[in-house]
Amino acid sequence: MTSLTQRSSGLVQRRTEASRSSAADKDRGTGDEDFETRRRGGGGEEEEEEEDKADSKETRLTLMEEVLLLGLKDREVICKSDAPTGDVLLDEALKHVKETQPPETVQSWIELLSGETWNPLKLHYQLRNVRERLAKNLVEKGVLTTEKQNFLLFDMTTHPLTNNNIKQRLIKRVQEAVLEKWVNDPHRMDKRLLALIFLAHSSDVLENAFSPLLDDQYDLAMKRVRQLLDLEPEGESTKTNANELLWAVVAAFTK
Repeated sequence: MTSLTQRSSGLVQRRTEASRSSAADKDRGTGDEDFETRRRGGGGEEEEEEEDKADSKETRLTLMEEVLLLGLKDREVICKSDAPTGDVLLDEALKHVKETQPPETVQSWIELLSGETWNPLKLHYQLRNVRERLAKNLVEKGVLTTEKQNFLLFDMTTHPLTNNNIKQRLIKRVQEAVLEKWVNDPHRMDKRLLALIFLAHSSDVLENAFSPLLDDQYDLAMKRVRQLLDLEPEGESTKTNANELLWAVVAAFTK
């Protein structure tokens, strides 16, 4: 769990970034009325079309890679399809799910795959070196690079960000989901983006996406995130067209 000092530091960083950008934002107007005007103003459709074109051309990242990039952080599960997904980590996890009988619950799989189990006979389920493997994937996609840094008596491999445009687009998507494009209904939100918000919060990296915002925008974003976190997963999973597995994972992470 993040310490109080770390959270305080993050808050200072957010306010510093907000202060730096406040001068530019004054020209566009401040307050709820101006914010709504900007959100509904002209040019919105053209901007969305341009963003859609950019998204279609940019490097496709997996959900776990997006969570890692932001951090630069009881139902039975049955494998319905054993077709490879193309994602090594996901395929490895699905292989465990398919070959395990009787089926485990979502909560159990999260504990097993993360290595948070007290059963020594099930330690082989743990996915190894997840962060490093995700980082290497991002290096191959041109988002990160690999460097060697010397720390006293040993060298350490690091992966600095090399393509900031992709990260900024990701941050913008997360911000817009709870600000300009907020729909006030989780079942009308993009399922992948909804999952990203929950996973980023559980990984303690969601605030990284909101730190550049001004105070009023930050407060509104966090208020709407809290609305999502306060939802009852069991009840949401029974609604029409609900993704039961998504809400089962949410229940496991937010309990």
